[in-house]
Amino acid sequence: MKKKKIEKCLSFGAVIGKVVTRHFRFPFRCSIFTRKQGAYSVFTRKLSFDNSFTFTAGIQKVPYIDNRSYCFLNKAEKAMGALSPLDPSSFSRPEFAIIKHIDLTYNVDFEKKVLHGTALYNIQVLDYIEDLILDTRDLTIEQLELDDGTPLRFNIDETVPNLGSKLTINLPQSAAPEQKLQIRIKYSSAPTATALQWLEASQTAGKVHPYMFSQCQPIHARSILPCQDTPAVKFTYQAKVTAPAEFTVLMSAIRGEAANNTTSFNQPVPIPSYLLAIAVAVLENRKLGPRSHVWSEKEEIEKSAWEFAETEKYLQAAEKMCGPYQWTQYDLLVLPPSFPYGGMENPCLTFVTPTLLAGDRSQADVIIHEIMHSWTGNLVTNRNFEHFWLNEGFTVYLERKVAASLIQDPLEAKQCRDFESLLGLQELKETINNELGVNNSFTSLVVKLDGFSPDDAFSRVPYEKGSLFLRYLEDLVGGPNKFDPFMRSYLDKFQRQSIDTYQFKDYLLDYFKDSKEMSTVDWDIWLYKTGMPPVIPDYDTTRTKAVKQVVDKINVPNSELAYHDVAGFSPHQIINLLQSLIEQDPLPLEKLQNVGVVYKICTSKNSEIEFRWLRLCIRSKDKTKLEDAFAFVNNQGRMKYVRPLYRDLYAWEEVREKTIENFQKNEPFMMHVSAYMLKKDLHLVE
Repeated sequence: MKKKKIEKCLSFGAVIGKVVTRHFRFPFRCSIFTRKQGAYSVFTRKLSFDNSFTFTAGIQKVPYIDNRSYCFLNKAEKAMGALSPLDPSSFSRPEFAIIKHIDLTYNVDFEKKVLHGTALYNIQVLDYIEDLILDTRDLTIEQLELDDGTPLRFNIDETVPNLGSKLTINLPQSAAPEQKLQIRIKYSSAPTATALQWLEASQTAGKVHPYMFSQCQPIHARSILPCQDTPAVKFTYQAKVTAPAEFTVLMSAIRGEAANNTTSFNQPVPIPSYLLAIAVAVLENRKLGPRSHVWSEKEEIEKSAWEFAETEKYLQAAEKMCGPYQWTQYDLLVLPPSFPYGGMENPCLTFVTPTLLAGDRSQADVIIHEIMHSWTGNLVTNRNFEHFWLNEGFTVYLERKVAASLIQDPLEAKQCRDFESLLGLQELKETINNELGVNNSFTSLVVKLDGFSPDDAFSRVPYEKGSLFLRYLEDLVGGPNKFDPFMRSYLDKFQRQSIDTYQFKDYLLDYFKDSKEMSTVDWDIWLYKTGMPPVIPDYDTTRTKAVKQVVDKINVPNSELAYHDVAGFSPHQIINLLQSLIEQDPLPLEKLQNVGVVYKICTSKNSEIEFRWLRLCIRSKDKTKLEDAFAFVNNQGRMKYVRPLYRDLYAWEEVREKTIENFQKNEPFMMHVSAYMLKKDLHLVE
């Protein structure tokens, strides 16, 4: 009798809670979310999920996204395209319930170019809910049920272009706070899943077997599994993947047993959805160190092993600055040329482009960059992609510090760090002044993504402007001796969390509360103003002075060039030279050709040099290099190279039509994000 009364009371309480939540949730809980640098909650209890995001009890401060109030989602705001209050790029509502763990099974179907998946979700309920909302994109839902087999009703809304569809799962009864749910979804991806590239055998180095790999950042995980596709949510996962016998399966997790065509994986450290990764191909591997292997097709494996032989050294240098490496394994996978990025920091398995195989280890900075993401991005994560600079700006900043720490001479180390920063400043200037425009809202550090895919905002700005801001702060407080301890403290404080810019700012100001210099920072200009940064650090220009002398000599009419002008230059100084020439008006064709021959630039196989050399040739309208330029953009998909070259080709009106034809012919072989951005560059879409 007593048990029945208790159950009756609990049931009545759940109903009351449901009614209160339904009718008062938004006006009550959000009406004072209005401050720029913080907001206040009237919750009476603490809601913390996945160690990644926290609402606080009473009248206390909680993280806030930007200077717009999110609580009243009026018609004007909805028209702007924000999908949810906490993340404009995700339909999901993690303030009500969050995914804590996923058990995945995948069957890889190369014939249909489809992943057949089953996902079992462990969900923690945070508030009274009647349904669960997930992100999807072009998925076919075949079955949806509770773990005990109870079927669940669901609805998939119409697709929002570039952002996918909302999946609403109706629960059989209202769920209360602290309740745990297990939901199983059986589904299939589409052959056009934006996270995947399916390569025919002819597109691989071996030319015998097909190849599949993923790229989920920023919001493409929703095309290979229903999920809360926001970096605010972090989950652990286990997976079993079945593929044809001759294939190797790799994921962003610790690889377990491979038997009966099925490979198991375990990722015990919580990750955001964009770090879910998978690759399936016929691969070989070589050991690089006690916790690292490099994987690639056999045609590239020896070159890859040599190029990345110093990986363990980089890992140890990173640990000295940032603390213990928490992901156990650090492997590298050298992907086919169509991979659109230099690298992708998938935990336990960094993806890299084969354009890094320069044969001289001159592009080791990319590997160091991806290693640093193990802390900044993977452990401390931007809460949504409006704060992407917290991932990339911090990573570039630490990448250059770690690279410099490998140099014993302090003066040489500082010169090296500053020289790399000056190269980055060159890229930032071109991005802001020529690519985006100084008034483009995406040149701010903190951007607004209402109505946009995060892909639209991708550029060098969060990388270089963010890194430069941190260097400015370092110099302001008195240099590395004072700022390095803060950085270590910041990483320890926010590890395994997802944060926004305002949490970083609050922590910084509290840490340096006794610093008078910190009061001089104009936060509004640094965070929200478009265009170039308001202050450029006083970089050491020793290594650029010699380059400037050669540039000046090139610009003198009838000057006699000689190889000894550049004989002592490093590959990065040659890059600095070429980028300096790109910044100015195009050289007369005869002068440019002389530069290429005398300085032995036109025969370089270093992709960074070859890319810039081709840009100069196109800008000077060298028709003899047109087919070389097309071959370069057709044979690899790294957007850092392909997009500027295509923009230069488009600007040459005489070859514009041929340029567009070349793109359209090769578009089927590109990964989604490359084709999507190139269509914008070529003005084929708005």
